Amino acid sequence: MYCMMKLLKDLTPLNRVICSKDYDRTVRYMQKVLPFREISYPSGSDYNGWNIPPSWDVKKASITWKGKVIYDGCHHPLGVMALSLPFKGTVSCKELKRHLHYDHRYPEAIPFHFRQLFRSHDRDWGFCVPKSFYDSLEEGNYEIEIETEEASGTLRVLDFTIKGRLSKTVVFGANLDHPGVANDGLSGVAVGVALFELLSKRIQQTNFSYRLVLAPGIIGNEYYLGNLPPEEREDLLEGVMLEMLGSPTELALQFSRGRESNIELSLADALIEQDCHHHTGEFASALINDEYIWEAYGIPMASLSRYPYPEYHTDLDSYDLMDHDRLEEAVRVLVHAVDTLETSAIVRKRFTGNVCLSSPKYNLYIDPGQVAFGDIPDETRRGMRRLMEMMPIISRPTSVAMLARRVQLPVDIVEDYLKRWEQHGLVELSSPKR
Repeated sequence: MYCMMKLLKDLTPLNRVICSKDYDRTVRYMQKVLPFREISYPSGSDYNGWNIPPSWDVKKASITWKGKVIYDGCHHPLGVMALSLPFKGTVSCKELKRHLHYDHRYPEAIPFHFRQLFRSHDRDWGFCVPKSFYDSLEEGNYEIEIETEEASGTLRVLDFTIKGRLSKTVVFGANLDHPGVANDGLSGVAVGVALFELLSKRIQQTNFSYRLVLAPGIIGNEYYLGNLPPEEREDLLEGVMLEMLGSPTELALQFSRGRESNIELSLADALIEQDCHHHTGEFASALINDEYIWEAYGIPMASLSRYPYPEYHTDLDSYDLMDHDRLEEAVRVLVHAVDTLETSAIVRKRFTGNVCLSSPKYNLYIDPGQVAFGDIPDETRRGMRRLMEMMPIISRPTSVAMLARRVQLPVDIVEDYLKRWEQHGLVELSSPKR
């Protein structure tokens, strides 16, 4: 398995702002790890009101008091607010404090100030500092220097696809940006790489296709999905965002809006079957990041993370926080979920509307019983009734194992019943991998 900790150690210190030299270095690094396809969009582009910022790098950043540098903004990638304007001059303590940003929760932490990355039309200069530093400032004048380098830049997205028997694709996404932090985004990248390295080494072709997408948060996925050829986007069936997976907190599965995609239900089972400490939640119940971008394009997107964790959006989210065992646990759960999909037949609907299942033409109706006449249905018949009601509304290739889970019936009963549908040309079943 690819060394996840090495990737984290190498890339965490970089100032991985959306368009920057360090982000470009990160892209080149990742292309040596897996044969990613790169899709690029020039800075200054506008899509749905999202404007790609210029390439931005910090050259110098300091606060000087009485001839002594008291804060070096370059000592950590979060030390200067992202996309800060350059500034050089003398300011009062009151004016300086207007440009300092701190975390109200932790007096010694440096926060991540990211808003300007999405508002490059409305920018200011500023530092991110510990609250203790902010509180220590005395009245008087301070010398400020923020020297930046800006140029035309490029927003870069990477994807890597393992082609299966079906063109329908299960997506795993992660954020490749977020300067100077390890868990938020980058740990998901490491887990995604390990997962896809394992999948790519399998001898047998998978049923589903699988894609790993690494993009800057929010804006990267908006450009990626909005600019994909329609036929390629149509093949993106469903997915999971891999977000914060290396911290010593329990796993968290947040479901998609519909809570019915194959991969999220498979993940829910995997978390139980792997005996993982975890919790689950509805869509956007704990965090909301790139999931809502994918959902807006009709692609159900769950998330797997270890959120909440105390170090979120601060410099405390460091390489030292990363736990190798927690990363490997996440990989095992994801592999287990994929295996569940791959060892089940896939059903694809071949009819529209509602079929009269009791017609002699089909003879597929299973009487669920009528309580009024003393015919009390058992659990199997109740489940079959749910299955008959579900089949007309299936809109995408679906795992038989996941269908069985939804109607609370054994897989073999559901599969045997659907084979009768297949004989009438109503569905197509792909053979599971054994």
